[in-house]
Amino acid sequence: MDYIKQYKSFINSHYFNGAIRITIGITLPAILLSLFHNLGAGIMLSIGAMCVGNTDAPGPIHHRRNGMIACVLIIFLVTLFIQLASWSVWLTGTLVFVFCLLFSFMGVYGARATSIGLNALLVMVLNIDRHHTPLESLINAAYVLAGGVWYTVLSLLLYSFRPYKLVQQALGDCVQATSGYLRIKADFYSPDVEYDKAYRQLLESQVDIHAKQDLVRELLFKSRNVVKESTHVGRVLMMIFLDIIDLFERIMTSQQDYRMLHQSFDNSELMLECRKLILDLAAELDDVGIAIMSGKASVEDPGVYARIRQAHVDLNRFRAEHPGAVEAYLGLCNILDSIEDLADRLHTLHGYTTYDRTLDKKLNAEIDVDEFVAHTEVNRKIVFDNLSFKANIFRHSFRVSIATIVGYIIASMLPYGHHEYWILLTVVVILKPAYSLSKRRNFERLTGTLCGALAGLILLYFITDDRVLFVLMIVFMIGTYVFIRTNYLIAVIFTTPYVLLLFHLLYPTNFRIILADRVTDTVIGSGIAFLANLLIIPAWEHERITDFMTGALQSNINYFRDVASAFAGRQVTVQQYKLSRKKAFVALANLSDALSRMLSEPRSQQKSITEMHQFVVSNHMLTSHIATLAYYVDPFAARYADPAYEPVIDDISFRLEQTVALLSDQPPLSRTPVNKEALRLLNERVNVLMERRKAEMDGGVPADSEARRRLSEFKPIVDQFNFIGKVATDLIRISEPLHMATKAGRWPAGRRPIIG
Repeated sequence: MDYIKQYKSFINSHYFNGAIRITIGITLPAILLSLFHNLGAGIMLSIGAMCVGNTDAPGPIHHRRNGMIACVLIIFLVTLFIQLASWSVWLTGTLVFVFCLLFSFMGVYGARATSIGLNALLVMVLNIDRHHTPLESLINAAYVLAGGVWYTVLSLLLYSFRPYKLVQQALGDCVQATSGYLRIKADFYSPDVEYDKAYRQLLESQVDIHAKQDLVRELLFKSRNVVKESTHVGRVLMMIFLDIIDLFERIMTSQQDYRMLHQSFDNSELMLECRKLILDLAAELDDVGIAIMSGKASVEDPGVYARIRQAHVDLNRFRAEHPGAVEAYLGLCNILDSIEDLADRLHTLHGYTTYDRTLDKKLNAEIDVDEFVAHTEVNRKIVFDNLSFKANIFRHSFRVSIATIVGYIIASMLPYGHHEYWILLTVVVILKPAYSLSKRRNFERLTGTLCGALAGLILLYFITDDRVLFVLMIVFMIGTYVFIRTNYLIAVIFTTPYVLLLFHLLYPTNFRIILADRVTDTVIGSGIAFLANLLIIPAWEHERITDFMTGALQSNINYFRDVASAFAGRQVTVQQYKLSRKKAFVALANLSDALSRMLSEPRSQQKSITEMHQFVVSNHMLTSHIATLAYYVDPFAARYADPAYEPVIDDISFRLEQTVALLSDQPPLSRTPVNKEALRLLNERVNVLMERRKAEMDGGVPADSEARRRLSEFKPIVDQFNFIGKVATDLIRISEPLHMATKAGRWPAGRRPIIG
């Protein structure tokens, strides 16, 4: 583990910069007003700044601005109403229920709206046990409003000074996530690889990469100064992102029959050398990511090309000593070609980090970037479409409302004082639309609170200097906001001592009582959230995972057709190809994420989990083989274009569409399956070339013969069609028990299982 590299990545990340910004925005009003002996007003200002800062997630600046403005207005109204209702327990309880239902339902408009709704509930619970007159309520709400405005102005000013910094940080983070994916791919070259574990890690990594690619896509494609202006920095950042997407696809093209390769090469050092090369390229990709985030040029390793050439020499020597391993030799030769191609792409990325104007090139005018980003329209139709218990977001909103009211009632009955805000805060923060997310949050909240409470207890016991405690509180606060979006457990570990130190500095009472109360409140809130998530109209992943399965298959069908059509002599536009590729990658990431959530649910709700895992892995292999086929389009498609590929494409597409129909509980496709002999004819051509090449080798024909060239170019193309066809057949086989499990073992009338 390279700790220096991790440190550089951490310091230059948007998580750290955002944490510093939010910490300054929250603490500065309280510190300044405390100097004028008005700490109460300062705290209300800080609460407003905190709520708005929590919603200031990375994104296009106009989205951030509009989100912060909406949050400022909402928290003002919530603070005003909840304090005006403080004279009546019944009125307060009614508002709690209505606010929880309303602001949880805001999630129907996306992640930023979800964050705004959550912070509206946060400001509600922080004011729920305060009793004020109407005038005091208005003044406090105005302070909250002023705090929110202060943070909004601060954030927009900082952006105006460095408009490209957030894009650079998010793009560098995306590059480093791609590096992590490449490291996982290197595990397949280890002699003791665990295939199931490696594929599971690949799927999890792909979910992370998709989220980070989506963020960069939003930042780049929805920002006017990048898309519509011709600034050099913006153009370079756009080119880096387009190249990193292509590089990610290229990494996926290294999909091979790893078991066959290990059988052939484990007695040599070739597989281990490939692994070392891939790991070194991943390390270089990390350096590129850090360079993009920091704005400094990266340094290229000049020795990688010599090592790749030596690996080719060693492979040719192995081929001469083992003349029978033709297929394995070609497979590893393609891998080394892929590694060399990755090195070339890395060379280009290293050049981009210098921002040298001589490297500038014209962006592809054929790409309409607007089609590559998701658009969420704020209209009433979305609300009405989800006003039903069939909609997961409505069920979640109702669940939050019931659980919060229960927490409010229990808190008001406890003998040790008013702690409604902490119990309700725990319930609101833990409950998520998916059971698995709530379960993980529950565990992380409890564990983090206990660990953080222990840390706070030790600090308060040994440190008595308030100035030192204040500095430590700021450090814990920064840690909270660094990890709040990436590692909730660590964030809670930082949050608990931060809150304990804050209360100790504001109200220097017995810290053991404060500590015991916080732990008790957290346990109560976690228990309420756990029972609510389990008992109140729960939403299980198996109820909707079929949509993700069919979506992934349909996206792969379109991706396959766009790629394979080039070999049949038909061309698609760059726009169409890249759009279908993006949709396939996104759909696969969504499916992988759904499987991950299902694995965290109770075993009774994990329907056919073995087949489900096989289905997701097969989809990943299908996408990888299609990406591999795409790699051969530019160099070989025109040379080997042949109408003979057309029936192969139709046959594979037909099998995949049959699987979609099966999972969707639709009638079987009525058209007659196309000729399945088409692929066999292509394989016979490969066999003829292989026999000719073997005869040449026996006769001492030079290695650069025409037969060898055609074999090295034509065979990988046919191999990918073979792999894709095999995976298509496997998907039908795997989908049959999945369909039957979904339908409780009963086929619809007139329906029979489909055998590929």
